[in-house]
Amino acid sequence: MSVPDYMQCAEDHQTLLVVVQPIGIVPEESFFRIYKRISAVSQVNVRDSQRVLYIRYRHHYPPENNEWGDFQTHRKVVGLITITDCSSAKDWPQTFEKFHLQKEMYGSTLYDSRLFVFGLQGEIAEQPRTDVAFYPSYDECETVEKRIEDFIESLFIVLESKRLDRATDKSGDKIPLLCVPFEKKDFVGLDTDSRHYKKRCQGRMRKHVGDLCLQAGMLQDSLVHYHMAVELLRSVNDFLWLGAALEGLCSASVIYHYPGGTGGKVGSRRAQGGSLSAEAGNRHRPGAQEVLIDPGALTSNGINADTSAEIGRAKNCLSPEDIIDKYKEAISYYGKYKNAGVIELEACVKAVRVLAIQKRSMEASEFLQNAVYINLRQLSEEEKIQRYSILSELYERIGFHRKSAFFKRIAAMQCAAPSIPEPGWRACYKLLLETLPGYSLSLDPKDFSKEKKDVTQSLESYTAKCPGTMEFITLPDGLKLPPVPFTKLPIVRSVKLLNLPTSLRPHKMKSLLGQNVSTKSPFIYSPIIAHSRGEERNKKIDFQWVQGDVCEVQLMVYNPMPFELRVENMGLLTTGVEFESLPAALSLPAESGLYPVTLVGVPQTTGQITVNGYHTSVFGVFSDCLLDNLPGVKTNGCTVEVIPALPRLQISTSLPRSAHTLQPSSGDEISTNVSVQLYNGETQQLVIKLENIGTEPLEKLEVTAKTVNTKEKLYGDFLSWKLEDTLSQFPLKPGKIATFTVNIKVKLDFSCQENLLQDLSDDGISVSGLPLSSPFRQVVKPRVETKPINPQESSKVGDFSHVKTLEAILNFKYSGGPGHVEGYYRNLSLGLHVEVEPSVFFTRVSTLPATSTRQCHLLLDVFNSTEHELTISARNNEDLILHAGECQRMATQVDKFNFESFPESPTDGTQFANAKQLEEERQQAKGLEINSKLDICWKIPSLKREGEASVEGVLNQLVLEHLQLAPLQWDILVDGKLCDCDIVVNCKVGDPIPLEVKLTNWSKHSVGPFALTVTPYQDYQNGVHNYELQDAITFVGSNTFYIDSVKPTKDSVYFGALLFLYTGDFYLNIKFHEDNCSRELPLSWFCLPSVHIRAMEPMVQTKL
Repeated sequence: MSVPDYMQCAEDHQTLLVVVQPIGIVPEESFFRIYKRISAVSQVNVRDSQRVLYIRYRHHYPPENNEWGDFQTHRKVVGLITITDCSSAKDWPQTFEKFHLQKEMYGSTLYDSRLFVFGLQGEIAEQPRTDVAFYPSYDECETVEKRIEDFIESLFIVLESKRLDRATDKSGDKIPLLCVPFEKKDFVGLDTDSRHYKKRCQGRMRKHVGDLCLQAGMLQDSLVHYHMAVELLRSVNDFLWLGAALEGLCSASVIYHYPGGTGGKVGSRRAQGGSLSAEAGNRHRPGAQEVLIDPGALTSNGINADTSAEIGRAKNCLSPEDIIDKYKEAISYYGKYKNAGVIELEACVKAVRVLAIQKRSMEASEFLQNAVYINLRQLSEEEKIQRYSILSELYERIGFHRKSAFFKRIAAMQCAAPSIPEPGWRACYKLLLETLPGYSLSLDPKDFSKEKKDVTQSLESYTAKCPGTMEFITLPDGLKLPPVPFTKLPIVRSVKLLNLPTSLRPHKMKSLLGQNVSTKSPFIYSPIIAHSRGEERNKKIDFQWVQGDVCEVQLMVYNPMPFELRVENMGLLTTGVEFESLPAALSLPAESGLYPVTLVGVPQTTGQITVNGYHTSVFGVFSDCLLDNLPGVKTNGCTVEVIPALPRLQISTSLPRSAHTLQPSSGDEISTNVSVQLYNGETQQLVIKLENIGTEPLEKLEVTAKTVNTKEKLYGDFLSWKLEDTLSQFPLKPGKIATFTVNIKVKLDFSCQENLLQDLSDDGISVSGLPLSSPFRQVVKPRVETKPINPQESSKVGDFSHVKTLEAILNFKYSGGPGHVEGYYRNLSLGLHVEVEPSVFFTRVSTLPATSTRQCHLLLDVFNSTEHELTISARNNEDLILHAGECQRMATQVDKFNFESFPESPTDGTQFANAKQLEEERQQAKGLEINSKLDICWKIPSLKREGEASVEGVLNQLVLEHLQLAPLQWDILVDGKLCDCDIVVNCKVGDPIPLEVKLTNWSKHSVGPFALTVTPYQDYQNGVHNYELQDAITFVGSNTFYIDSVKPTKDSVYFGALLFLYTGDFYLNIKFHEDNCSRELPLSWFCLPSVHIRAMEPMVQTKL
C-alpha cells in the first residue's frame, strides 16, 4: 500500500467501502452534486434486523490499496457506483462497455455495482434493469437515495453470505492462507501440512471473520473472533496479522465506548451492541473487563459458528486504557515490516484520535512523534502538504498549539516549494496566518511591548559611577561571576569581510601548475571536504588582505530599541596576526532595521587572521561579543590570508578627467577616467605621472592597452609608447614620481559616408564625372540651423560632422617589496575617452594613366568637414587650401606598386571565413603601402593643429588594380636606349638600328609562349596614322618576335633591327597575336611602353 488515508478513524473498520466515479465527460459540478446526495446515505438499517450498515464513500481510491482488502476488509472496494452522461441511444453501447471496464478495475472484490445514466430517454431507458438507473437530467432524479438504499441492501446480502460461508467453513484442515501482497512470494514452498502453517491459516481466517462481523453490524461476535485470532496468531509469531487482529479489537472496543465516533464529525453515530448496553455503567472503570475465552470453544479447524457460549462467559470489550496499550502493541508489530508503513501511520492517527477524546495529550504526542518518523515512499508535493496539515490538525486537537503551528508552517512552505511549477501563494499565506496563534504572535500593534528609555538612563548613571567591564567579578565566598556582553544592543545579523578596492587587490602570478590548482586533495570531490564547508566561520575566504593596508569588515546591525542608540568604541576582535583596530562610533535611529556599519583596521604582520567578533561600549557597558556566541549571525567566512606588503601606485595625467565612466565587459574597475578631443588623423601625447604613495619601492611595471566599446575601424596603432624610458627611473622609491608618455593617434575611416553624399547632392554639388581639366571646386556652407537638437539624432542623414567615440583602457601591472618576492602584483587601470571629430573626407577616388606604363595619376576629391580653413598636401605636391565646407580635387602622380609579395587569397571555398579575412588583410596591407608613399597631411593654421589623412579605407578594388604594377614587365630598347614616357631616340638614315624586346616575369607562374608583331607608323597629329611605310622603313630580318615560355622571376630578351630610309618621326605599334596563352592573361599584363624614333640625315663631314 502506498497512499495513506490521513482521515482514517477507528470506526471506519465497520464501514463498507463504495467508490463513486464518473465515466466519460461529466461536468464536475453535476458529478459532485450527485456524489453529495449519494454520500448522504451513509447508514442503512437492515430489514428484519437491529443491525446497521455503515458506508464509506470515496470518489478516488488507488487500486493498489484495494489489494490489502483481505488484511483489513474495510480497505476492500465492495461497491462501485458510476455516473455518466449519455444523450443518444447510439452512444449507449460504448457507455455500457466503459462501465464494464471500470468494474474490471475492482472486479476481484466487488459485491455489486450500479450505473446512473443521465440524459438518455426512450426505449432503452424504459427497459427495467437492476444494475442501471436512467434519469432524464440531473434535476429530475428524485429516486437516487432510494436506489442507493437498495444497492446497500444488496451489498449486505453478499456480505452476510460471505460471513456465514467463512464462519461455517467445514472444509477440515483446508483453510486458505490469506496474504498481503508482499507476502505471497515468501510463502512459496512452505510445508502446508505443518501444525504451524495450519495455525497461521486459522488465526488469519478468524481475524478475517472478525472483520466481516464488524462490517455486518455484529459487534459482539467480532470481539470474540478478534480475541481468538490474537491467541492463535501470537502462538505462531505471525506479527503482521497479530497487529491487525489487535487493531481490529481496538476498533471494535472504540466503537462500543464512543458511539459518537472519534473522527470529530458533526453528529453522533448510533449506539451499537444491545446486550452490552446494560453494562454502560462499567465501561470506563479500569480493569472491569477481562478476556475469558474457553479453549473448548475452538474446534479442530479453529472456527466455530456458535459463539454464544463465549459471549455469555466473557466480557471481551477492552477498557479505554487497554485500547491504547493494544494500539501500541499493534503499531510495534507493524513497525517490523517496512512495507506496512502506511498501515502503521494510519494506526497512529487512529490512536491519536482516541487519545484526544480521552484527554491524554502526552501519550497522543508520542504516537504523533512516531508517525512523523515513519518512512513512506517518495511523496508528491500535494501529499506532503496533506500530511503536514493533518499532523497540525491532530496536534491542535490534543492541545499542542505550538507544535500544530510548526507543522502548519511546514505545510505552508510546501505550498510554495521551488519544485512546484505554480506555487500556491494564496494557500501559503492563509496557512501562515493560521500559525500565528500557535506561536503566540499577534498582528495588533497594541500587543507589542516597548522598552522604556528611563531604564537605559538609569543604567548610564550607574556605569558612570562604576564602569561595566569584561572582567570577572569575584564574590567574598570565592564565586566568580562572568561578564555578560550586550549582544543585542545592537543586534548583529551578518558579518562580512570585504575585499580590498579593485586597484589595491593583490594578484598571484600564475605558476606552472596554474593559479587555481589545489594540492590539498587528489580527488575532484570529497564528501569530507564538502561537509566541512558547513563550518562557515572557519571557512577561508578566497581573497587576501595586504600587510599595512586598511582592511574593512561590514556588519549589518539592527537597533531594536524605540529610541536612538549610540554605540561608542566599536571595533574588531581578531586573532592570528598583529592587527591595529581603528574603533568607530555610530548612532542608530530608533528601530532602524538593518543598517550597514564598516569597521576598519590595519594588519601589521603576515599570516592568517581570523575575525572572532567585535567590542562595543553601550550605555557605559563595555562588551566583547564573540561570533561563536551569536548563532544567528550570517557570515561569508572569518579567516583571511594577509600577504606581504606591496607598493601603492597613484596616477595623474596631463588630460582633464572625463565625465564618461567606462564599463568594461570584464568587470574590471577603472580608477581614473580622462578624456581628449582630437581631429581624425591627429596625434597627441598623454603624459602620465606615476607616484609611489606606499611604503615599499616600486620595482616592476608592465603596461598593456585594450580598446573597448567601439565598432569603429582603426588604422594604425591607436596607443603606442616606449616603456624603456620609464623603467630607467626604477626602482621608484616611496614618494617619488616617474613619467610615462603615451602617443594617442586616431586614424579612422576617411571615406565619405552616404549621409555626406546626400548633403552634397542637396546643395547642388556633384562629386562624380568631373574631367581633370576642370577642377572640382565648390563650397558647402555649414547648415547649423538644420542640426538636430536631440544628440541621439546626430547620426541621421544630414549631419556629416558626427563625432565618433573611442574608448580604451591602459592597465598598469606593478609590484615590488616583499610582496613581489612572494609572487604578488597589483593592477591599476586608466580609462581613456577620445572624441574624434572629422577632419577631411575623400568623397571620390579615381585614376588616370600617365605617360609611363609604370606610373599613374591618383585623383582624390577632398572635402573639408571642419569649420576652419584647412591646407592639405601630399608628397612632392603643393599645399591645397580648403575653406570650411569646401571640396576640391587633388591629383598626384605615383609610381605603380608591386603587390605580388602579399599573400594570395585561397582558392578553396570551404574556408570562406578564412578567405574573407585573408583578403581583408591583403587589402589593408595594400592600402597601408600606398598611404605611406602618398604621405597626405592636413593642417588647420588657426588652431595650430595638424594630422594625417589616410586613403586606406577609401581605395576600391578597381583603383587598386590601376595602381598595381603589371606582373609582366616589358622593356623595349632602341639603339641601347630604354624607351618610355616622352623619350625620343635619335637615329641616322641608312644605319641599322638595334631593337631589343625584354620580358621579365614577376608573376608566380610561367607565361608564354607569345608572338608579337612590330608595325611602324607616323602620327600626323590630326588623328590620322599612316601605316603605309614600306618604302620608308625596312626590317633587318622579320618584324615578328617569338617569345618562349618564361619562368617566374626569369627574363627573356629578343633582338631585331630597323633601317630607316627617310627622315622623320616614327612610332612603333607592337601587337600581340591572339592565341591561347595571351587570351588566358589580363590585357593589363600586355602594356608595352611607347616607342618614338626620330630619323635624321647623316652628318656629312666636310673635307678641308
